[in-house]
Amino acid sequence: MKKYVLLWILLQVSNYLFAQGLKERVENKNTGLSASFSVSDSSKKHKLKFTPVPKKAAIFAAIFPSGGQIYNRDYWKVPLVLAALAGGTWTAIYWRVRYKDFLAGYLSFHDFSHTDSSSYGQLKDGLNADSKLPVFYRGGILNGERNAARLYNINQVQKVKDEYRRYFETSVVVTAAIYVLAIIEANVAAHLKTFDISDDISFRVEPKMSQPLVKQPVPGIRLVFSFH
Repeated sequence: MKKYVLLWILLQVSNYLFAQGLKERVENKNTGLSASFSVSDSSKKHKLKFTPVPKKAAIFAAIFPSGGQIYNRDYWKVPLVLAALAGGTWTAIYWRVRYKDFLAGYLSFHDFSHTDSSSYGQLKDGLNADSKLPVFYRGGILNGERNAARLYNINQVQKVKDEYRRYFETSVVVTAAIYVLAIIEANVAAHLKTFDISDDISFRVEPKMSQPLVKQPVPGIRLVFSFH
């Protein structure tokens, strides 16, 4: 009888140990599969994450307008850059047309007919500082016909001509500055996209000895923030 009891006990113990071993193998297998899935998912997400190169962003922005913004995938900035450059270019063209018109009017007061003449580049015969001539100018910046005209003396024409030249030069400088700013913005935006910003912000309380306007140090505390 005792032999049968011992045999039954050994049989139960062996079954229990076999079941535990099988359970551990299944759990290890599932853990390995989940780990492999998690690694593959994380690697997939890492591959899909776009990380711009600041140098490339600056190069693309320098090659063509808003190229750096397109490279950084900041598509909402593209119309802003293009509109600013288009406005600056249009303004520069407008003042250049006006300058060319009044430059032609200013030259009409002078004699350039004979290069070997002593009066070359001087006021035409019969004209003085108070004499007025019609100065023709275009109604639109792309209109090739100078239909409108006003009477100006040479001093008035020279003043308006110089003003329009300053306006044209200022417009060119501003447009060039906008182009450079677009390049700088693309480079800085690419740097910010690669900057690691973590939500893990912790702080701790530490003791601190301070000595504000007194001879003896005063015990106190301070908060230390840690950004990970």
